[in-house]
Amino acid sequence: MDIILGGPKPAATGAAGANAYVKDSSTAAFMVDVIEASAQQPVIVDFWAPWCGPCKQLGPALEKAVAEAKGAVRMVKINVDENPELSAQLRIQSIPTVYAFFQGQPIDAFQGALPDSQVKTFVKRLIEQAGAAGGPDAAVAEALEQAAQLMEDGNAPQAAALYSRILQHDSENAPAAAGLIRALIATGRADQAKAMLAQLSPEMLKLPELTSAAQALALAEEAAAAAGELTALQERLAADPNDHEARLKLAMALYATGDKEAAAEALLESIRRNRSWNEEAARKQLIKFFEAWGPMDPVTASSRRMLSSILFA
Repeated sequence: MDIILGGPKPAATGAAGANAYVKDSSTAAFMVDVIEASAQQPVIVDFWAPWCGPCKQLGPALEKAVAEAKGAVRMVKINVDENPELSAQLRIQSIPTVYAFFQGQPIDAFQGALPDSQVKTFVKRLIEQAGAAGGPDAAVAEALEQAAQLMEDGNAPQAAALYSRILQHDSENAPAAAGLIRALIATGRADQAKAMLAQLSPEMLKLPELTSAAQALALAEEAAAAAGELTALQERLAADPNDHEARLKLAMALYATGDKEAAAEALLESIRRNRSWNEEAARKQLIKFFEAWGPMDPVTASSRRMLSSILFA
């Protein structure tokens, strides 16, 4: 049940968690964080207090649903104890109370804690409303699809330019940030990708898209050193197929050339021959490849199946 304002108020504790799409705000920042930000995508405003039991149930559920939306909506948390004037202006009489704003206007609201399923439905409905309105978020989603297609077509320079424009529109768009890092790597600008990663917030760096992009950058830097040894490594293996160090380096050299299938097969062959060599170095390197390519990549999927068949044969 919701709680009527006016109860005991212990000292405040932390509100928003490690989520790039959630932030704490205040009366002074409300215009920027909610009204202006809602021109880009729906903004959910959670009015809460640290002494409110139902708030502790609802807040994490909302944050989880917002995180799963990956930038389609954002969330702002307002501590009513610290912002009584804003609560009064919006006639917040009990908490938790949740408002949703889009294009500067409130479009939905509810009071009290909801089950997780209803919270997800609420967030989904907001996204659908924004899409139906043809809002900026729909345009961003379309731009992300175009940029991903450019990358798939091998046109990394144009993809980088499009990802950059998306980030100018929304500096915390995780898919765009990850896409730009990968595009910079593909165009030989690993130093710029590294500098960009260093500027991202700790919260963004924890998101799956950025974790994968960071792994791709680390592998690209490691692989660059091996790229020039491709012929020599192939000759070493021709002379001794059990030269596991040469095969590991060959996988990195192949990774540097963009030949994912051959890079994975080199490591799989090493595992077939001696899976325990150098504390399972080949298997560990292959897992790094999977993290960099992402779980949906066809090479990741096929190589995972082959790895399982080798390990559990």
